[in-house]
Amino acid sequence: MKNVGMKPDSLRSAVAAARFYAPPHCLQRIASRDTEKGDPQASARIAGILAAKRTDELLPLCHPLPIHAAEVHFAIEADHVAIEAEVHTIGPTGVEMEALTAASMAALTLYDMLKPYAEPEELRIGDTHLLEKQGGKSHYPRHLKSPLAATVLMVSTPVANGHKPDAAGQSVVDALGKAGFEPIDYRVLPDDIEQVGDAVDEAVSTGAPLIVTVGGTGIGPKDKVVETVEPRITTPMPGLMEAARAFGTKRTPYAVMSRGVSGFIGSSLAVTFPGSRGGAEETMAALLPSLVHIVEIHQRFARGA
Repeated sequence: MKNVGMKPDSLRSAVAAARFYAPPHCLQRIASRDTEKGDPQASARIAGILAAKRTDELLPLCHPLPIHAAEVHFAIEADHVAIEAEVHTIGPTGVEMEALTAASMAALTLYDMLKPYAEPEELRIGDTHLLEKQGGKSHYPRHLKSPLAATVLMVSTPVANGHKPDAAGQSVVDALGKAGFEPIDYRVLPDDIEQVGDAVDEAVSTGAPLIVTVGGTGIGPKDKVVETVEPRITTPMPGLMEAARAFGTKRTPYAVMSRGVSGFIGSSLAVTFPGSRGGAEETMAALLPSLVHIVEIHQRFARGA
């Protein structure tokens, strides 16, 4: 089963379709809602909704999701019933399978209720497919349309002295590279306010669209990245780090210890990540779609588009 624990929740929806083919006298019974078992449309609708809610029990590798809305619609055509199932959730993965299962179960229910009135060869289910989906990475891109530069500053005296490997900073560099940021100016600095401030100022002067500091956001006596970056911010964007902390606290209560700040310094978006690898990876997972969106919008503004 795929691990979706590092995927942020988002509003997601899917619409799937299926067709139930039957002779005209059967379609008339569906239209008039008259079979010996009762109303075929009402029964198929409820069956489809229930199937959407229990898809994870039917498909062995499907994740359980909270279903916030589900509906099944029918349109009676010349030789078939067109079925559409729509499902909504807020979660870490999509509801395509829930919509497809709902449409399929609705079609099966129509088949079951109409089979006494037709020969087996006269009834058929087909053309089951996904019509649309929204949310997740298809709706909130995690990759730039064109490359943009970034600066990553790993702030840790033990790492700078070679006493500790930089797993956190490298994870940020790798994630940004996969998202299309290029070139990436990666540096390791000691816990020194002046050196960190000079490096941030240099990145801003070169017009780096994104500056990420890693480390120095905790409560230790040497954790002074926040005190270095925050006074330089000209346009605060507190929602970024609020989202990162909210994402992190669902995975570890210690995420609240991060004092990270974010905002524009001139034309550069600066974000301050925690220095642990887990904290950096969780922050990146929570923020990457927003970072991509924000820097692309700001670049369009800068070009006057």
